[in-house]
Amino acid sequence: MNNLVLLFNRCRMSQSNFFIVLFRALFVKILYNRFFILHPRVKIKGIKNIETAYRLNVGVMDVGFSHRSDKTYLNIRGKLVLNGDYYIGRGSRLDIGVNAVVKIGKGGFINVNNTLIITRKLEIGDNCIISWNCQFLDDDFHEVQYKGKKKTENGIIIGDNVWIGCGVSIYKGTVIPSGCVIASNSVVRGVFATPNSIIAGNPAKVIMNEVTWS
Repeated sequence: MNNLVLLFNRCRMSQSNFFIVLFRALFVKILYNRFFILHPRVKIKGIKNIETAYRLNVGVMDVGFSHRSDKTYLNIRGKLVLNGDYYIGRGSRLDIGVNAVVKIGKGGFINVNNTLIITRKLEIGDNCIISWNCQFLDDDFHEVQYKGKKKTENGIIIGDNVWIGCGVSIYKGTVIPSGCVIASNSVVRGVFATPNSIIAGNPAKVIMNEVTWS
């Protein structure tokens, strides 16, 4: 009963229709044995490709600048692995390609209006916060050739306890160690070796070491 009251209050705060959210949760539980809380404007294709024993909340959260009409799309042609309860914000787009794998750790969340297009690999550690209007892209799709070009490994790896500010773009071959903060509107590509640092700029670089955040 307490869970229903909590869900009702969350739906009310986020302008989500309680009865539709409850019906969809029951439908997914019966058909797929998953515990998903989905805003009415959420569409998931490939729900069977989501591997988790935990709760997934998509869009049923109060974020002041989101709107109840915002649409959220999850197109899971590869595999999405969630290792804990997780929240994905309204208005986000996730496209996981065939044979691609996205693994997300415990804690943390993806805020509203984010875009993740993954054709190979994305790993996000525990307790990572992704702000709004960020882009993750692990493929160039069109290749540019030039003399001396070095081959870049595809895939994106984010360590534990990383805070990614709003408007950040993260591209293929990026490795971010644990404890880092990525400043707003940074364009990030490459391997960063120093944990607990602030990474900022276009192109992004380490601007401060030995930082903590909460």
